[in-house]
Amino acid sequence: MSGLPEAVTSVEAIPVADVADRLSIPKSRVHQLVRDGQLLSMRRDGDTVIPAVFLDGSDVVKGLPGTITVLRDGGYDDTDILRWLFTDDETLPGSPISAICAGRHREVKRRAQAMAF
Repeated sequence: MSGLPEAVTSVEAIPVADVADRLSIPKSRVHQLVRDGQLLSMRRDGDTVIPAVFLDGSDVVKGLPGTITVLRDGGYDDTDILRWLFTDDETLPGSPISAICAGRHREVKRRAQAMAF
């Protein structure tokens, strides 16, 4: 994905095969999770990767899928969603993905809803 800011391109990312291992599912299911908006992927050095912060142990971070769905329904593409998730917001404080990982996913989803409409 081109046009992503340094905040996104520099994050730790995991290849799809490793994500599949962590989630104990086939690689094809990881691709389906991306298509369904449960996860977002990006291309790095020719490989499809998932930002590591999107996973919490052997699960997808709680609140991430709903936030992705709200933004996709609002017309945002995956590049815009990735950019928004990793861009610092002084009113949170920090980035939306940091707030989601800290358990403040409802607040982030409310902001996403406001942006989408």
